[in-house]
Amino acid sequence: MSLLDVTGITLTFRGLAALMNVSFTIEEGEILSLIGPNGAGKTSMLNCISGRYHPDEGDIAIDGKSILSMKAHRRTEMGLSRTFQNIALFKGMSVLDNLMVGRHSQMKYGLLASMLYWGKARRHEDMHRRRVEDVIDFLGLSPYRHQVAGRLPYGVQKRVELGRALAAEPRLILLDEPMAGMNLEETEDMARYILDINEEWGVTVLLVEHDMGVVMDISDKVVVLDFGSVLATGAPEEVQQDKDVIAAYLGGEDETFLGR
Repeated sequence: MSLLDVTGITLTFRGLAALMNVSFTIEEGEILSLIGPNGAGKTSMLNCISGRYHPDEGDIAIDGKSILSMKAHRRTEMGLSRTFQNIALFKGMSVLDNLMVGRHSQMKYGLLASMLYWGKARRHEDMHRRRVEDVIDFLGLSPYRHQVAGRLPYGVQKRVELGRALAAEPRLILLDEPMAGMNLEETEDMARYILDINEEWGVTVLLVEHDMGVVMDISDKVVVLDFGSVLATGAPEEVQQDKDVIAAYLGGEDETFLGR
């Protein structure tokens, strides 16, 4: 059974179709990249999966169980987390506190226990803190632990947002353009983190990204959207040579697509 099944998703805004009958699956342990020209519907698809949008038609299932009727926080409890195209940190809070927010779905004690901060609440707080420290070490955020997130360089803020999503211990992480606005060194670092998240932490990845070099290097499978519909699906080398995909990106057939 696949981890995520997207079946026939259609999403419209006042009659304007953002997604039309989109279907794809993600197997556990895969890195699947969702690509396409600007306005193709990539972020809209992530919003449907995470619960921000509710599609007009179709179904989305995790482990064969439909999640369309679930609130966003329930989807998080099922092992889903995400980052955003535009950084969405609590900019007045420290890096540590931002990452602790990512642990909220894992906290099982009640209001009274948290107010008294004794027994179960203290033990759980220590456990959550240790998990966050693992994320901080993994992403190289130790020098910024107590700094205010909104004052950090852009590339570091991107890592903090990735860390917050990772702190939730997801089975599936949705990454919406994690390399956007980064320089070459930062892009290479982020690509390495994504590979390590997948290989070492065992997290399945759904990636939306415009850097085609990165997409082709790290993806197991690629789904191409164009005008809200699936244009092609396959291994990176297959999609790279697809004439319809080349036409959608370059406006015509061009064997130099992606510089390969």
